[in-house]
Amino acid sequence: MTGQRVSCPRVILHVDLDAFYASVEQRDDPSLRGRPVVVGGHARRGVVCAASYEARKFGVKSAMPMVRALELCPQAVVLPVRMDHYATISRDFFAILHAHAPLVEGLSLDEAFLDVSGCERLLGEPPAIARSIKARVREELALVASVGVAPGKMSAKIASDLGKPDGLVVVDDVARFLAPLPVGRLWGVGEVMEKSLLAIGVRTIGDLAGGSEHLTARVGADHARHLAALARGEDDRQVEPDRRAVSIGAEDTFETDLGDLELCAEHLLVQGDRAAARLRAEGLRARVVVVKVKYADHTLVTRRTTLGRATADGRLIGQATRRLLAEVPGIDKRGVRLTGVSLAGLEDESGPRQLGFDEPEVARGESLGKALDQIAAKFGDDAIGRALRRK
Repeated sequence: MTGQRVSCPRVILHVDLDAFYASVEQRDDPSLRGRPVVVGGHARRGVVCAASYEARKFGVKSAMPMVRALELCPQAVVLPVRMDHYATISRDFFAILHAHAPLVEGLSLDEAFLDVSGCERLLGEPPAIARSIKARVREELALVASVGVAPGKMSAKIASDLGKPDGLVVVDDVARFLAPLPVGRLWGVGEVMEKSLLAIGVRTIGDLAGGSEHLTARVGADHARHLAALARGEDDRQVEPDRRAVSIGAEDTFETDLGDLELCAEHLLVQGDRAAARLRAEGLRARVVVVKVKYADHTLVTRRTTLGRATADGRLIGQATRRLLAEVPGIDKRGVRLTGVSLAGLEDESGPRQLGFDEPEVARGESLGKALDQIAAKFGDDAIGRALRRK
């Protein structure tokens, strides 16, 4: 009828690359395939950033101390994080996603929500879109993706998690899908809340759907209503295509404490270069530079500065890190366990920028960075970089 608007049922896809960092390492080095691979920091002090499915069988998980991971799986192959490399692959992954949906909201390098509502005539039915994404990820990136298809974000995310690895789970009746699942899978229910809910007999999401006086007494009326609505599948959160990272950074935990100010400065220069490469990979510039220093006793100190203009030039970022490090006290006396650089105040590189007398030099610095990125993409991340003195 003229003048009436026909609304299409909402369909959200959650796409997640399986064990991304570890899978990339296994892809790049065929000798690692089928072996337990752990990506993260040093064996004595680092944490697990990613674990292959072969390592997960032994109980190894992300964010686990590396010492514990190696206790569970002594035969694991431990590899350093290659964030620049992963960011480059992520760009290709998101190009595939954008070819399949008008609205894409990135959550991390390897994970995104897609809104494909009303795209059937152009792109096919939602399950077909999901299968196409999985096929292209396999063919073009030699990686594996899991996809959840559902009317809302939460249910799509839970569906993709349940389908791992290499899964495709389609949810039609959200409440029925959620009801038998453990209550801990519901968004907003962490470990502490889960224990509290178990104490009053709430074990499944279905147990939450109707609400109860016990629930209200335990978490408050507003939160109880919110949890009950989510448990019934009421989730109208929209896909936000313009969502950007708030900050980009790089850090390292050292095998042996550093007690040398200049050596700390050199590590920060390298970390600043890595963070700048990620900026360029994502088409961004940064205005804020933050230096993080953790002493041997785990005390954490940060210093930050705001630059006169946003940049992706590793040279300028490195100069800022050196100035900030000079403000950190006691390095030579206390020993340093970790250093890191974080870049914030992010801006699109295609946006307007303030010009200055040194603009040609700034432009040369960013062009040099892009040339280094091309060398790394062709010959590997270790092909070129700053040299560090060994302690």
